[in-house]
Formats: sequence, C-alpha cells, structure tokens
Amino acid sequence: MLLTNMADSHTEDSTQPELMEDGEPFLSNLDIFLFSLIAGLIIYWVMFRKKAEAIPEFKKLETPESSFIEKMKKTGKNIVVFYGSQTGTGEEFANRLSKDAQRYGMKGMAADPEEYDMSELSRLKEIDNSLAIFCMATYGEGDPTDNAQDFYDWLQESDADLDGVNFTVSFSSCFFFIFVNDDGNLEEDFVSWREQFWPAVCEHFGVEATGEESSIRQYEPFDSKNPFLSPVTVNRKLNKGGDRHLMHLELDITGSKIRYESGDHVAVYPTNDSNIVNKLGEVLGVDLDTVISLNNLDEESNKKHPFPCPTTYRTALTHYLDVTSCPRTNVLYELAQYASDPKDQENMRKMASSSPEGKALYQTWVLDSSRNILAILEDLPSLRPPIDHLCELLPRLQARYYSIASSSKVHPNSIHICAVVVEYQTKTGRTNKGVATNWLKNKVPTDNGHKATVPMYIRKSQFRLPFKSSNPVIMIGPGTGIAPFMGFIQERAWLKQQGKEVGETVMYFGCRHKNEDFLYQEELEAFEKEEVLTQLNVAFSRDQEKKVYVQHLLKNNKEEVWRQIHKDNAHIYICGDARNMARDVQTVFYEIAEELGGMTHTQAVDYIKKLMTKGRYSQDVWS
Repeated sequence: MLLTNMADSHTEDSTQPELMEDGEPFLSNLDIFLFSLIAGLIIYWVMFRKKAEAIPEFKKLETPESSFIEKMKKTGKNIVVFYGSQTGTGEEFANRLSKDAQRYGMKGMAADPEEYDMSELSRLKEIDNSLAIFCMATYGEGDPTDNAQDFYDWLQESDADLDGVNFTVSFSSCFFFIFVNDDGNLEEDFVSWREQFWPAVCEHFGVEATGEESSIRQYEPFDSKNPFLSPVTVNRKLNKGGDRHLMHLELDITGSKIRYESGDHVAVYPTNDSNIVNKLGEVLGVDLDTVISLNNLDEESNKKHPFPCPTTYRTALTHYLDVTSCPRTNVLYELAQYASDPKDQENMRKMASSSPEGKALYQTWVLDSSRNILAILEDLPSLRPPIDHLCELLPRLQARYYSIASSSKVHPNSIHICAVVVEYQTKTGRTNKGVATNWLKNKVPTDNGHKATVPMYIRKSQFRLPFKSSNPVIMIGPGTGIAPFMGFIQERAWLKQQGKEVGETVMYFGCRHKNEDFLYQEELEAFEKEEVLTQLNVAFSRDQEKKVYVQHLLKNNKEEVWRQIHKDNAHIYICGDARNMARDVQTVFYEIAEELGGMTHTQAVDYIKKLMTKGRYSQDVWS
C-alpha cells in the first residue's frame, strides 16, 4: 500500500520540522544545539582526530544474532534504536521510539549495543530508508553506561567507514543521538523532543503518519491463531430492491481489548455450507462422524497434522478445508489414480500437465465452469478417492477479509462490515455460493435464544486518513467499496466535533439504480447536510441509457479535482474492483494531469507514482 523512498516530499506551506535541507536542521534551538554538537563530535572523531597507533576492533559477540543488520533484514525492520541504559530509562525510551515507528508506516527495533557488532553500522545503507537512533543515558560524571562502554571506546578510537551514512536527505541512512540525563523534567523533555522528531522523519522520508492517536500494542490478544468470538448485534439488508443482497453487519468487541483504526481489515473465519459437506459424504459413501487423525509421514516436519487432530471428517470438511474453490492441477493429478475409467484418468492427468491442450482443458472444464471438488466428483462417476487422501490434498479454508466500515473514534466497541452476498449460476447449471458472505447472511443477532458469533481478528492496513486533518481527501468507492469510507467520514465528522480543522471531504460513489442499491443513502446525505461531506458525487450506472461510472464523474469535475490534488495536497483513496474500476480511475487521473498539468503521458504516470510513494494515492482493491 504505502511505499517509502527518498523522494522529496517538501511543500511550500509545510510547517512541520524537517531533518535537513541545504545542510541546515529545522528543529528547535535545543535540538539544533544538540545535533550540531553531536555532529561536530562525530565529524571530529571520524575525520579530523589524530589517529591512535593501535586501533582496537569493536568487541564482536560470537553468536548467530550478533548482526543487527541481518536481523533487520530478516524481520523487515528499517529503524534501529540503540540504547545505553544504566537504570532502564534509556531502554524504556528506546522501546517507545521503536514502537512509535509503526504509526509512520515503518518498523523499528530496540537494540542493546553490547549484544551486537556495532562495526556493522557502515552496512546500514544496505537497507532502504533506514534510520539509526542512539538513545544514550549517562551516569556519574557523564560517563557512558556499562552496556555502551565498548561502543563508546570503539567510536572514539576506530576508523569506522561511515561513507554514505550521514545527515543529508540524499542518502539512505541517518543517525540521531539523544543523550539522556536524569532530571525532573526528563519525561516532559522526551515527549517534546519526540513530537518534533517524528514529523521531521516523515518529511525526510516523504511519508505520512498513519494515525494521529493510534494505540500501539506490543502484544495483540487476538490474531489468526486465536480469533475473538464476536457477537453479531446488527445484520440488516442495505439495498431496497434488485436481485442482490447487500448487507451491513455490526460485530461487538466489548471487553476484547481489540484496537482498530479506520481503514483496517477485519478477518472472519467462515464455515462451509453443511449441504455441500453432506453431499461429499454421500458421494464418497463415508460416515462423516468417524473420528480420524491424519499424521505426517515425515517425522522431521514441524507440521505433524494438516489440521487440528484428532477430529471427524465432518469437522474437517466444515471448518478446516476449502471445498468450494476450483481444485488446482496438483490435486487433480493426485486424484487421477482413483478414477476407474481410463478416459477420466487420462483427462485428469492431461489437465495437470503443461501441454497447451491440457492447460486449455483445465481452463474450460474446471475454471470457466467453476467446478469445485463436489462438482468434479459428481461429473466423474468413476472417480471415488478415499476421503482421507482427499482431506490431505484439499487446501485449508482461509479467513476472508473485509474493509472495516466504521471508525473506532465513533464506534470503539463495534466493527462494521459492508458486503454483498455472492451467488451465481455456473456454466454447468449449478448455483455457486460464496462461503463467507452466505455464512454471514445467516448470522442473525438472536438465533433461538443463542447469540450468533463470528470468529474474527484485525489485520492492520496502510489505508489511512492523512495525518493532518486539514488535508482534503478524495474517496472513490463504488458498490461495497464504500466500506472504508464510511469509517473515514465518521472520523472526519468526529474530528470536526472536536474542533479540529477538517479539509474538504469528497465522495465519489457508484451503484446501479438510485432506488435500489444506493448504499447508506440516508447517512451520506445527512453527512452532506452537516457539511462533513463537502461533495457527494453519485454515479447511477443504469438509471439512463448510457452507463455512467465514477470515472466519468471525476472527468466531469477535472478542474476541481486537479486543484485539490495539485494545489491543496489532497489525498486520493480508491476502494473496490481492481480489474476494471481502479484501472479506469487511474487512467482518468493520468488524463487530468496531462490536460490540466501540461504533462506528457510519461510525466503524468510519474506524477501519480510519486503521489503513491508519498502516501497520497492509496488503494484497497480486490479482483
């Protein structure tokens, strides 16, 4: 979603402090003094001092984890905060700074210099957009802490080659030093410094903060292996007509300590339709309630079972295995041996081959016809594999992700979902139903006195509102692509209520018919009346002879759109279909940049790419 690089992100009206421009830092007087002092000391140490006759190497720990560079690469970190700590204060501040990085689309780690080979500092430039922070306490008469003593000695005496690692924005790595002394205003000073530091980092790397007041937790109570069973409190149909079912659900997370931000995704674990499971049992002639345990024949493997065992075939087919997707070619190849008809065997193996004929057969007979494993077994009567081998071959049933349609500022104890129930006719005349949406459709708040629950967890996203609420936002989301924007609009309304300056909030929504599937019509029109929504632009694609889509409305408003993007630093958000809508919308932005910005097509493409790099053009799309 958000990519970071060294692209220049300065704007003429920027008031945030910057790391370095033309060689001068734009921070407070205290920071200028401290950074100048430390920079001078470093330059003196590295370049101008009289070299000692014997230069000791930095003490290297002989452990596999002594390379902080390799650890950063392995864990995807780009910020390292080294601490010198005697009483724990420096270490605490380092941990807080490393966790802060998450708010800015970066990943940080706190590190004890005593545990790592600090001579690897020169390798920091191997990691893109890397940053090293040194949070060093002193004690006694300004002496280094015990864990930083070796590093201090090495820094004074070594010929460290820090070429390419300096203070300018044109290089990939930077160093910042914080010296911590124990006085009564330590916390206050740290907070004041931090409030200037992170905006400066954002300016330097050309990125946007991901959340103004987001809560950073080191340990999440619920995740993919431990989902929270959330009660369903609301399940209502959104559309007034038509042959589709669009729904709004609300999941209760009271007491779960789950945190989420507008733009995050909620993952739900569905169960397969019992009708499909029962039919599989009938076709294969097995007792689904038989207790089984599938054990890995490879004793060295960490994965002892394909799913939790012991269990029953019914439980495995209902909760753990994907029985509705089209089987992959490797599954067909393995199952072919159980077909008693040689012709069926031949065709199944052919579809698993790399021959053009085999690929074409797999495309038409399996993919284009949307045949799942049950349909294949029904259409190949000679194919009757043992159910235990089938269970071994079928992929795991995966969580389904939905863009959250609410703001935690307004709804801290509930998560909203907007979805369309998937149901369609296949070329074989069967009716295929989406696993998760049909399962959710039946999750009514009260079911025979029992609460309907949904196993869920939160997946963090980079799809975030601008750090500055005064920045305009342009949201483009037809159909259920409106989901994250309901959360965005709620949050902008909340910010306005708090007295914050809120920039233009523009919505481009699309649906088929105004009187059928204008989702959240009442809520959107109320937001527009309250002037939370500056503009509500709706494309009703089928209410006239010529179809109209959101990209057409964007083109109609091209002058206004260009002013918002080019002059007012608007952030663009797109949610929905990746294959057509998102591509067509992007093409319109290219055309607007060419026509009103006087750019060539290549320049327009680069312009939009730069917006993406700076976090001002974000997409939450699916195909």
